[in-house]
Amino acid sequence: MVVGLSTVHGQYKNERDATIPLEHFYIERKGTGIFRPWLSKLTWSFSTGFGSTNFRHDLNGFGIIKAPGLQPAIFSNGSPGVRYTDWITNAADTTLAVPPGSFLVSSDTAELGFNSKLISIPLKLSVHVEFDRYRIGAGYSWDYSRIGPFKPTNYAGDIGEYEVDKGGFFMKHYFVMAGAMVYRYYEYAVVVDANVGGYKLGKQFTSAVIQKGMYFNLGVTFEREFSEYFRVFVRPSMEFKGYSLGLPETSQSISHKLNTVFVNVGVTYRLPDLPRCFHKSCHAQINHVHGNKEYRSRRHPFYKKQNPHYGENYPTLLKYKGKNKKKLNPY
Repeated sequence: MVVGLSTVHGQYKNERDATIPLEHFYIERKGTGIFRPWLSKLTWSFSTGFGSTNFRHDLNGFGIIKAPGLQPAIFSNGSPGVRYTDWITNAADTTLAVPPGSFLVSSDTAELGFNSKLISIPLKLSVHVEFDRYRIGAGYSWDYSRIGPFKPTNYAGDIGEYEVDKGGFFMKHYFVMAGAMVYRYYEYAVVVDANVGGYKLGKQFTSAVIQKGMYFNLGVTFEREFSEYFRVFVRPSMEFKGYSLGLPETSQSISHKLNTVFVNVGVTYRLPDLPRCFHKSCHAQINHVHGNKEYRSRRHPFYKKQNPHYGENYPTLLKYKGKNKKKLNPY
């Protein structure tokens, strides 16, 4: 039995009980606090990128009227006296007389509709936990979007384009996510995942006349791991969503589809479970102890790989780097 050691744990409770340097190995180690072990299980992701949306709808049951000098308007088949000048965001109606020389066409005689390109720049933040090869979490996305001119699918020369007032707006997504790693090769990994949730359109979209459901985003994430705490990734995905806009004083509505192709580029970060060593002159490359607390190496930034058992500060020797690689004899 070692003199001075606890008979229960075989360790000292604090540094004051250790009288010689060797006895510091027997000091009972303290934890890293209450919250850090839990926070270290969370992986945070931030990304931006580009999205292209095919914004389209058909006008089955409606007609289109194009008056000289005005934007196209729509009307219910057989009732051109009541027209709607904004059937994308608000559905404002008018009963003004039809100007002479106007072009009218009904969906009874032709397939009518409009489509446009909506461009988005997303800022996406999410957090998830990983267990085995599976992931589950939640997130939020704030997308700046701009609607291009709507082009008619038929009679383009007679109808012309329709442009939405204030085409730029911010779309917000809130979602839960689930995924699984399907392939790994050294520091590279492929993950398939899905985001499912709700979204909110811009202020110019009148929520009182709009009905929308959930959206679904399916993607494949290609990751490159730099350390156990830091990765970069590229995530192409396809998003499915839509809404219907009800026309006032009628039972009719127009269904809009906003299916989007996204490419996101971003980083993930996980809080290390051990604090960084506080000794500036400490050169230890592995997880180590000072006093009764354990630390990770300060020789490895969070974005650089470190094996906590033996360290990897210089995995490639200097004699094999840079111009030395061209030498026949690196020594």
